Amino acid sequence: MCLGIPGEIVEILADREDLAMVSVEGVTRVVNIGLLEDEPLVPGDLILSHVGFALSKIDEREAKASLEWLTGVGDAYTDELAALAESDIT
Repeated sequence: MCLGIPGEIVEILADREDLAMVSVEGVTRVVNIGLLEDEPLVPGDLILSHVGFALSKIDEREAKASLEWLTGVGDAYTDELAALAESDIT
């Protein structure tokens, strides 16, 4: 099962404006935000990402609801976090 997971933009990379450092449950990784080029993004914004790509900008309520649901699905969420921790798109 593949899941979109919420995370917070920590930094937009200065030399690659299509990449951002994103924190997801304590794991910080580079995520491609190029699909959201029409959406102004800044550090502190919340996004929904999947396999290293930001799919949408979300609000705090949606992020909280997503995390609650993901936590409830157990192993699939744990597997997704493990995949995120092992990923490197740079």
